Amino acid sequence: MKVKSAVLRELGLETPYAKSRPIKIETLDLDAPKQGEVLIKIKSASLCHSDLSVVNGSRPRALPMALGHEASGVVEEVGESVTGLKPGDHIVCVFVPSCGHCLPCKEGRPALCETAAKTNTAGTLLGGEKRLHAGEESINHHLGVSAFSEYAVVSRNSLIKVPKDIAFEELALFGCAVITGVGAVVNTASIKLGSTVAIVGLGGVGLSALIGAVAAGAGKVVAVDINETKLQQAGELGATETFNSMDKDVIEQIRNTTGGGLDYVFETAGVVPAMEVAYGITKRGGTTVTTGLPHPDHHFSFPYVSLTAEEKSLKGSYVGSCVPERDIPRFINLYKQGRLQIDKLTTEIISLDQINEGFDKLGKGKSSRIIINF
Repeated sequence: MKVKSAVLRELGLETPYAKSRPIKIETLDLDAPKQGEVLIKIKSASLCHSDLSVVNGSRPRALPMALGHEASGVVEEVGESVTGLKPGDHIVCVFVPSCGHCLPCKEGRPALCETAAKTNTAGTLLGGEKRLHAGEESINHHLGVSAFSEYAVVSRNSLIKVPKDIAFEELALFGCAVITGVGAVVNTASIKLGSTVAIVGLGGVGLSALIGAVAAGAGKVVAVDINETKLQQAGELGATETFNSMDKDVIEQIRNTTGGGLDYVFETAGVVPAMEVAYGITKRGGTTVTTGLPHPDHHFSFPYVSLTAEEKSLKGSYVGSCVPERDIPRFINLYKQGRLQIDKLTTEIISLDQINEGFDKLGKGKSSRIIINF
């Protein structure tokens, strides 16, 4: 079948993208789903910094690539041997399709699936093949999803069946921002009731972490960002205090205000200055958790002695250490109860043709989540 899709053919073009137009809307050929695969109609897809990091060259991927990974949609057709899904089901896409057979998967850590890491890097589906083509040219899949398209063929293992009574633009966020941010709080850090928490970086993941910390019963939630609009939004979502990280003495300010730092600090911006602030405001005996995905050449340094003398912990969190089949349904249930304010994250809804302009806004920190509705 023919589908309109957002395709990246060149990395690192100059901003503004509204002028350089790195992402082209092309008509591609999409193969029918094969064994273990599903054809889905994309209903909503969100612009995420993980997409932006491919566009700007921070995380190079195989080109040409059909972008997009955070999405919701409807099952159109299922391939051979697919179980648990049928046409008409509503789904959320996950960008690490667990193979179920490698050691991390067997250990209950599907976010670290070794097979998915290889196929995502190679630009294929979990089975190692590609289903998108421009004539004779194969088009790479972004993280096994390629969600900035009218339709997509994905592995069954990339899909979670969800209720039909939630708007697609809200469902889309559960596939990345929510499981990454909320998951980092409740899975990776397992914060305790009454803990003091800080979030450094208030994009979609950071605000999700903030929402998760409030829902998990944090006693204090400090929000840190360079954007005053986002700091205001954080206050509306439950932050007890906010700080602008552009202030030269922001670490000292926060440490003085909090009596020496916080129990858990989450860095979600993926840049070294944010990580320096996060580690600096972590108290003695506290834990710094990062969900950021910086450029591979960027390095973060800290006083080695502090890990021992202050008993600090430094942890990475990928996909919020989530088990998507377990966590997405329970996070959706909390949202339906009004305990996770996920509907507050979306700042704008655009069309596929406005995608370059959308990434300009995301890159400038003007928006938490921008949704493409199909």
